[in-house]
Formats: sequence, structure tokens, C-alpha cells
Amino acid sequence: MKWIISDPPYRVPDDPERSTSMIKGLIGIFGILLLATSGLAQSGPKSWNFDSETAGKPPSGFTTMAGEWKVVADPTAPSQPKALAQLAKSSGSTFNLILIAGTSYKDIDLTVSMKSVAGTEDQGGGLVWRAKDGKNYYVARYNPLEDNYNLYKVKNGNRSKLGSATIKSAPGWHALRVTMRGNRIEVYFDRKKVLDAEDATFTEPGGIGLWTKSDAQTHFYGLTVGGD
Repeated sequence: MKWIISDPPYRVPDDPERSTSMIKGLIGIFGILLLATSGLAQSGPKSWNFDSETAGKPPSGFTTMAGEWKVVADPTAPSQPKALAQLAKSSGSTFNLILIAGTSYKDIDLTVSMKSVAGTEDQGGGLVWRAKDGKNYYVARYNPLEDNYNLYKVKNGNRSKLGSATIKSAPGWHALRVTMRGNRIEVYFDRKKVLDAEDATFTEPGGIGLWTKSDAQTHFYGLTVGGD
């Protein structure tokens, strides 16, 4: 009996340059797939409470766009011992912004606990969502210095008001919440809906984060997101 051994269906080319070219091609395809999936909306709840983070540093996985954001000790936090603080005393036109790297949500339910600490030009802060970058996003912010809670869109760095509610100033921690489904936005303060609006400026999934303006020094705790 005579056995016939055929060549395998595939073998690595003998030419080193050809092998290198094939490897580069595979890497390029993999990179394209990563870019294609990075813009997809995420789903499922996630939360950040900062308790396991190192005090004196920005939290891991967060990107500071403007301001000075650090984890600090705060014995008044809803669950001790730490909170995320915006510490910069920026100029009046500065939007202090920190985004969570890799987040991409379209329809969203976003909450955080916030405590105003200091500020003469501005106080308080709020939530950011559907962020394309540091100059394009939605933000809902509470300002105890002005007794209001405003909803804005920031497009190319320019802020436009979409709605406003009067909220009497009160010290301590407050619960901020925003939901958005399609073009419909609802804003809550201490579990009570205070604003609703519709806007179609940003319709694609985007990043989430936290925001203050000017010299508003503020602590945040228990950032939670749900949606897709």
C-alpha cells in the first residue's frame, strides 16, 4: 500500500517580508474592528463610588478635560470615606469637566450625589451625557448660589439653556438625576422631577461625566448609569 502525504492547506510563507506584510494586515483589520465598535452604545448599570481610589489623585478610568479633579477624604459622604472633588478656582468662563473614558450611552438614566463646598462666582455642578468631546455634550447642573437647576447643551464650547427650575438653596448632599430617551430629557432633584425638555442636537451615543463652572468647588459621590 502506498501512502500519499499532501501539503497542509496553509503554511507560513517562507518570505520574511511577506510574513511581516500579512501580520501588519491582520493588525490593521483588528484596529478597524475596534474603531467600528467603539461608537456603539453600551448597556447595563454601572457605578463609581470612589471609596477604593487613592486620595489626592484623579480616579482611575476618568479623563480630566478641564479643572482639577481628585479623590478626597470626606466623612460626610453618603458612604464613607471618600468622594470625587473639583478643586480648581477657575475663571468665570471655564467649564470644569471630567469624563469617564470608554463610556458610550445614548438612552440613559444617570444619577449622582453632589455637595457644594465653595465658590464665589459659581457653585454646585452636575451631570454630563452624550459627550462627543470636551466641547460638545448635554449638562444638567444645580447652582445653590443662584437657587436654580439648569439644563444646557454645550456645542462647540458654547452653552445654550434648554430649561431652568428654581431650587431653594440647602446645604449638604443632594441627589441629581437625568434620564434621556430619544430626544426627551427629564431632570430630577432629590427624587422629584423638576424639568423636562426635548432636543435633537446630540442624537448619537456619547460619554458621561461630571461638571462644574468657574470657581465652583464641589464633591460628588455614587455616580450611577443605566440605559443603552
